[in-house]
Amino acid sequence: MNTEANLKGNVLHDITHWGLRASIGAIFIVHSLKKFDPSWQEWLASIGMPPEMQLPIALAELIGGILLIAGILTRVTGSIFAVILLGAIFHIRWENGFFVSQGGWEWDLVMLAVVLAIIVAGPGRISISHLVKKIPRFLQ
Repeated sequence: MNTEANLKGNVLHDITHWGLRASIGAIFIVHSLKKFDPSWQEWLASIGMPPEMQLPIALAELIGGILLIAGILTRVTGSIFAVILLGAIFHIRWENGFFVSQGGWEWDLVMLAVVLAIIVAGPGRISISHLVKKIPRFLQ
């Protein structure tokens, strides 16, 4: 039984796959930086979340973004990002409607779709996981 996720041998497929990982990773890194500001705790409290979640959320987004770009633990990172995005969609943006221009969840849904594709496809050939080859598939 084949347990490998195989993409076509085309270099453009490899670059595109890395581009998806790098884009989502960069977005999460940039968004994590504002979450290290202590004033973000006040915003968390205003939406009914414990202010103590500031550091775990900020670190998850920063470290996860770096891991996603490098191609290490991409499925685990993608799963964490999927939970964060589902929280953003249903807990924060749902009442604003679909359109991002009205504070809606449109963009979060697009990012969730890309994250789910990353979870399914794995790290790809342009990744540290592909170079190491000893990491179990479910951890790649």
